[in-house]
Amino acid sequence: MDKDKKEQISVHQLAQNLATFAIDRTDLKQLLTAIPENSGLNLTTIEYELQILKILSVGWAVSFYMAVTDKNKAVLTQTFWESIREISQNISTLTETTTGQNLDYFEILKQRINRYLEILEEKPDKAQNPANLMGPAFASICNCENDAIAILTGTKMFTLTLGGVNEYLNAVKIDDIKLN
Repeated sequence: MDKDKKEQISVHQLAQNLATFAIDRTDLKQLLTAIPENSGLNLTTIEYELQILKILSVGWAVSFYMAVTDKNKAVLTQTFWESIREISQNISTLTETTTGQNLDYFEILKQRINRYLEILEEKPDKAQNPANLMGPAFASICNCENDAIAILTGTKMFTLTLGGVNEYLNAVKIDDIKLN
C-alpha cells in the first residue's frame, strides 16, 4: 500500500481500535457456527476461551509486527493493555453484579497468557511458528486435547487475528509521538 494513502491515526486511537477489535465477537461467532453440532465439544468453554485467545493474539500481533525500534510500540502496547484492563474490569463488575461471584477477568487473561507461554517454552523447536502450537494449546486449555476441530478452531482464531492486526497496521500511519 502506498504510504501517502495510509490513514493518519494517533497511537492512542490505534490502541483503542485494536482493543475494540480484540473484543469484537463477529469472527468468534463465525468460528463457532463452523463447529458441527455432534462434535461433543463444550461450546461454552470453546467460546469463552476463543475470546481470551483473540485478546491475547492482538497483543502478540502488536509485539510481532511492530519493530522493536518503533518509538510508538511501547506506548501502543501499554495503551492497548490499559484498555483491555478497563474492559476486563467492566466484565468483572458485570459478572459480580449479575451472578454475585467475584471474578477478575484481567487476572484470567494473565493466567492464560502464562499458560500459552509455558506451552511455547515446552516446545522451543516448534515455537518458531507459533501458529503450529496455538491450536493444540487452545485445545488443551479447553480440556479437549487432540481434538482436531478444537485445534483447527484455535489455530484459525490465532492466525485470523494476527492477519487482521497485521493488515490494519499496514493500512495506517501512526502520528509521531512528540518526545519533549
